[in-house]
Amino acid sequence: MNPEESAGKAPNLAQMAASKLSQMGDRTKELGSAMQEPARQNRIILVIVCVVLLLDNMLYMVIVPIIPDYLRDLQQAAERAQTPAPPTHGNSSNISAHQGASTGEDNYDLQIGVLFASKAIVQLLVNPLSGTFIDRVGYDIPLVIGLSIMFLSTLIFAFAENYVTLFVARSMQGIGSAFADTSGIALIADRYTEEAERSKALGIALAFISFGSLVAPPFGGVLYEFAGKRVPFLILSAVCLVDGVMCLVVLKPFSNRERANMPVGTPIYRLMMDPYIAVVAGALTVCNIPLAFLEPTIATWMEETMSASQWEKGMTWFPAFFPHVLGVFLTVKLAAKYPHLQWFYGAIGMVFIGASSCTVPACKNFGELMIPLCGICFGIAFVDTALLPTLGFLVDVRHVSVYGSVYAIADISYCVAYAMGPVVAGKIVHDLGFVQLNLGMGLANVLYAPALLLLKNVSQMKPSHSERNMLLEDGPTGLYDTIKMEQKEKKRKGLCTTVNENGIETFVQRSFSEEESSGGEYA
Repeated sequence: MNPEESAGKAPNLAQMAASKLSQMGDRTKELGSAMQEPARQNRIILVIVCVVLLLDNMLYMVIVPIIPDYLRDLQQAAERAQTPAPPTHGNSSNISAHQGASTGEDNYDLQIGVLFASKAIVQLLVNPLSGTFIDRVGYDIPLVIGLSIMFLSTLIFAFAENYVTLFVARSMQGIGSAFADTSGIALIADRYTEEAERSKALGIALAFISFGSLVAPPFGGVLYEFAGKRVPFLILSAVCLVDGVMCLVVLKPFSNRERANMPVGTPIYRLMMDPYIAVVAGALTVCNIPLAFLEPTIATWMEETMSASQWEKGMTWFPAFFPHVLGVFLTVKLAAKYPHLQWFYGAIGMVFIGASSCTVPACKNFGELMIPLCGICFGIAFVDTALLPTLGFLVDVRHVSVYGSVYAIADISYCVAYAMGPVVAGKIVHDLGFVQLNLGMGLANVLYAPALLLLKNVSQMKPSHSERNMLLEDGPTGLYDTIKMEQKEKKRKGLCTTVNENGIETFVQRSFSEEESSGGEYA
């Protein structure tokens, strides 16, 4: 090839490279503009939040088959390392060995209970702070903070080699969940403003919560058995990292945006004093008590009463995923057709939970046990899917449409049940019995169901004329608030703005034949 031909091909290669780069840039811009389209962005945000909830619940439950066995191995290794030389007196050594084994078993059970409950306890303590923080700064930054903490806690779980490190990782997960779960659900409520769309979106999120809780034990058990302790946590941390990157790309949480005129949410203590919100929060706690109390106790009961095998104990809750999804689907469809009966769907769910809980002790084999457990999860789906959108609606009509604190209250309701579960349930079974535990939980759900009658007229409530007037108890502050509130008040009285020939804005009586849609906010 002569120099002239090579010199002629060089510009062609440069032009082709430049053309390819230009095409890639155009496609990137098209993708970015498509992602910023409101409807498509809402769907992407829903996917991000669903992955967050899936991860959080998988991290909560994946340790069930891993940590007890792992801690037992650590304890046995420590005992072997500290074993003294055998004494000469046989009887006294047997007695002391038996006492030491009994003490060690009690200590082991206590460690397991504290480790399992630490996540919910920390989350319960942090939620009031995270809810207020979300109301102040928005939903995206707390979501990124929560994902970052969850990522770090998962990595610590993967490489932890002692109880203290595991406890720190579990507690960190509670902090991350307090930010990620609350901001994620609040973000869905903020993006989906129509009640039917909001119910559907929250129902999808609840299905991911259920799937994460029920699939995590077999997922963790199989990988722990064949690949070791680190692999399941490394997989979950990788998924968490990918979801965090998606959050940064789509939401752009740290971009410079004007926040000066963002509404400030109602303080969480005022929301807690709202009787309607208090009734919903109580229902969320009571309906989740059977699930939270049965998870740490049912495996032992199955082993004692029906000689259940390891795979039966591991697969106890997995079949209940399908009726849970069915319950979510039915509630969303019913709420779309009869939205004024949300309270009734919640009450039906609580009766289902109560009846199913009372029949658990009567089961004699694994197949029979599946029926009441599926009934419990079916009822929980009804209650959660009906009442979580109701919380958003109550904030819309009775307070300010900022959802961080109200869904922090919902998260607190769940945490109360799951913080008590590992500690209180075992004590009740030990002192009173497994039958009494289930009868008490069933009775509590049935007796609480009539309290949802208080929500009967919620659907007839109308939002106030000025959210900012409710928020700013001392009146408007600043020129922007003053002008806005004056214009809204004039519009409410039937006046509209005109500009005279001198450029001065005045208010004149509005014609009653004028379209209501023309009465929007004035720029």
